[in-house]
Amino acid sequence: MKEKIEKAFEQHFGGKGTLYVAPGRFNLIGEHTDYNGGFVFPGAIDKLMMADIRPNGTDKVRVYSLDLNDNAEFGLNEADAPEQSWARYIFGVCREILKRGGKVEGFDATFAGNVPLGAGLSSSAALESCFANALNDLFNDNSIDKFELARIGQSTEHNYCGVNCGIMDQFASVFGKKDHLMRLDCRSMEFEYFPFKPVGHRLVLVDSRVKHELADSPYNKRRASCERVAKRLGIETLRDATMEMLDAIKTDITAEDYFRAKFVIEEKDRVLAVCDALVAGDYDTVGRCMYETHKGLSKDYEVSCEELDYLNDIAKECGVTGSRIMGGGFGGCTVNLVKEELYDNFIKTVKDKFNARYGHEPKIYPVIVSDGARRYEDQ
Repeated sequence: MKEKIEKAFEQHFGGKGTLYVAPGRFNLIGEHTDYNGGFVFPGAIDKLMMADIRPNGTDKVRVYSLDLNDNAEFGLNEADAPEQSWARYIFGVCREILKRGGKVEGFDATFAGNVPLGAGLSSSAALESCFANALNDLFNDNSIDKFELARIGQSTEHNYCGVNCGIMDQFASVFGKKDHLMRLDCRSMEFEYFPFKPVGHRLVLVDSRVKHELADSPYNKRRASCERVAKRLGIETLRDATMEMLDAIKTDITAEDYFRAKFVIEEKDRVLAVCDALVAGDYDTVGRCMYETHKGLSKDYEVSCEELDYLNDIAKECGVTGSRIMGGGFGGCTVNLVKEELYDNFIKTVKDKFNARYGHEPKIYPVIVSDGARRYEDQ
């Protein structure tokens, strides 16, 4: 990929730029906890976006996407927004830096990535983090702190791409650290690194390649359930709730609201249990919590689907240490923690069985926990 990006830069702009990279992310545990003031537990992965960038001495940005074989050129004022949706991510990063009093001048760039699209690995956050980090380095002497770089990516999604996302994806892409996961407190924004080097295990994502679009708005409905329960309990978010508190009002709320809140409270506690288990090197407990999360997401939060439940069942049958839905649900990937000696059989079995039932094989993405956004030569 590096050689292709550099060759494209030479062809389009002449000479060389500086290479920057930023990774996609996965989340080991902690789903639907972010908007409830809880914890998430992501890590950066070894799938990334890479860009070759060089200031051009003008007030125009010229960018070429290798993956889309498409060019974009735009100015740096609000009225200069490009038409192409992919280019709006880069334009948005430029604008968000400028809004914060940072400096951005014209530049040329070529970029490409190997973060799988549509698999829930946050290719857009990787793109935003790559350019935010690069422009911080090239024009701002790295004076913008890392949290602000993550917020720049998040604001880009909100203001230029129409996605009202949380900050986890950009946070993981910016702060990623090899062989470590990060527990992010979504209320205080404090975070802590935890060791993740599962000796004797491999981490693999199994992509069902299905996505069910529901007629209603499932995320908004679940969020509303959580907010109703928190209000009934007299607290700001379910972060401060316990199962004892929830059981005490069980007869005052609907069954649906009860089970939504039950999942969130239990998931909050599972994240903390997994942190303790990783410190102790106890991957059996990590795996058990992953299976419990899948069951909760499927039965209590009801964001699974038949295909994801089947992938989870196959993982259990193959003796996989831990497996669960990753992401919002209704399709996408499972994340699996697999013992080395079981890995090949699991991959073959999951491909064969899934194909036999649904007529297509799932995609397999082995992942390694890696470093966050950086200049390429810094790795």
